[in-house]
Amino acid sequence: MSDLSYLSTNDPDRFKTQGDQATMKAVVTMGNGGYEKLDYCNVPVPVPGPGEVLLRILAAGVNNTEINTRLGWYSSSVEGGTEQLSDSDSESEIEDGGWNETTPFPLIQGTDCCGEVIARGKDTIQPDIGTRVLVRPCMRLNGFDSLDNLWMASDFDGAFAQYVKVPASEVFEVRCDWSDVELATMPCAYGTAENMLHRADVKATDRVLVTGASGGVGSAVVQLAKRRGAHVIAIAGASKLDLVRSLGADQVVPRDSDLSAALQDSPVDVVIDNVAGEQFGQLLKLMTRGGRYASSGAIAGPITTIDMRDFYLKDLTLIGCTAWDEPIFSNLINYIEKGEIRPLVAEAFKLKDIATAQQEFLKKTHVGNFVLVPPRSLDGDHDL
Repeated sequence: MSDLSYLSTNDPDRFKTQGDQATMKAVVTMGNGGYEKLDYCNVPVPVPGPGEVLLRILAAGVNNTEINTRLGWYSSSVEGGTEQLSDSDSESEIEDGGWNETTPFPLIQGTDCCGEVIARGKDTIQPDIGTRVLVRPCMRLNGFDSLDNLWMASDFDGAFAQYVKVPASEVFEVRCDWSDVELATMPCAYGTAENMLHRADVKATDRVLVTGASGGVGSAVVQLAKRRGAHVIAIAGASKLDLVRSLGADQVVPRDSDLSAALQDSPVDVVIDNVAGEQFGQLLKLMTRGGRYASSGAIAGPITTIDMRDFYLKDLTLIGCTAWDEPIFSNLINYIEKGEIRPLVAEAFKLKDIATAQQEFLKKTHVGNFVLVPPRSLDGDHDL
């Protein structure tokens, strides 16, 4: 893979139109703060350069990622869960609030993209015009031998718009009968889930404990772990247990239960945990000797307590998962095309209603993913 460092967004003037330049509707996040930072406006249609393609965005998923980035939750100064800043209307810029460095505001967010190839840059011959694709949002900056990575919509402009340009190497054709909205639930949540299972080397013989199992990533983990043949124990809110069970979970446990009692003191081989917070230490106590713990998030709070004796006396492996390994996205496309996983669409919203969508997302009463649909025409009319 070639160096992708040119993708980094650092020119705020890119949103200024010149002459007769074509414009599109987009949600531009102007900085750290509340919903007032989400500006639904006209911006120039991006022009693909060498090695790039221009996509018409068919649908874009909503994730914790966009909300956390807007609020600056990734800053080391934030110690609480993701709800801590949910009502923030601060004007301050958080210097270390980005994934890899300072977030390049103003920024078009949108990590999940289902799109159609409508143009190619110079000397770019694939994929064909008209191809429906998913975009791999986690791009390995210097190839897969390095963990350096760039994330669409955190490091450069993403899919909360009518069009986006991305490297041709990062788009994957998908052949299936799913709707655009269904496909838009896949990239971030399912890619993240598959990456954690891949890094933890989950096998059919493993007992896997999944926290937050009704969320976008958690519900994906349940399906993907069952696809590998593992025995899955899923933790979710009491009202969502039946749906989580329908995804294939072998055992469902209400959130806030006594986990040791619920598991009858039977240890687990793998914990996939994007919740963290106060339960982190207890999760390690539930693990068998040589167990593997993988995480790519901490929605209940990043500051945790660990009994180091649980860690070293049990020979545990703790695995942080941000950069995706090479097979992850092609695996995901393969699973979709074979019908081995299914999408969970909580609700679809018009792109201009992004604030409403994020407000509903933060209520955490849904199962699966919310999706935004941009206008089909450049005049901004929606047909959702």
